[in-house]
Amino acid sequence: MADDRFPGWHGTTILAVRRGGEVVVAGDGQVSLGQTVIKGTARKVRRLSPGGHPVVAGFAGSTADAFTLLERLEKKLEAAPGQLQRACVELAKDWRMDKYLRNLEAMLIVTDGKDLFVLTGAGDVLEPEHDVAAIGSGGNFALAAARGLMTTDLPAEEVARRAMAIAADICVYTNGNLTVERITGKAAGQGA
Repeated sequence: MADDRFPGWHGTTILAVRRGGEVVVAGDGQVSLGQTVIKGTARKVRRLSPGGHPVVAGFAGSTADAFTLLERLEKKLEAAPGQLQRACVELAKDWRMDKYLRNLEAMLIVTDGKDLFVLTGAGDVLEPEHDVAAIGSGGNFALAAARGLMTTDLPAEEVARRAMAIAADICVYTNGNLTVERITGKAAGQGA
């Protein structure tokens, strides 16, 4: 995101990998305040089930802001059950236009196992190329590693875990304590 209000968020890496009929979303557990690690076991990947339609979301940025956005996303999904793209577009419109929401400092990756989107405060609802998406301070490292690993026959979860390990080795704001959630287009499973 090229918004000068949010210069260089430090504190997380979220990666999503789509392969073999499932999407795996992985997030590290580090929370940093400046150059200090405050917590190493935060859970930044969440499973939502509005209206019985499972969705997995990962967030980077301010935790309180991300939770506000997740609550809004759940309401949008309840209003449009099973229509993730529509709910994401509606949330992005609100996020861009609403004076309160416009100042929220977070980004989201969301998936229902079929569709995969990155949402930003600039009003973007991006569908990533190459079946890989990443956000956060270590996002570019994880993205590059995952894209390289997508040339192998590794399953989605292994691609995500290896790419996150590479990002954690490079980005000082990313650690190796992962939360990993798997979801398919119809049924959801959970990783650890």
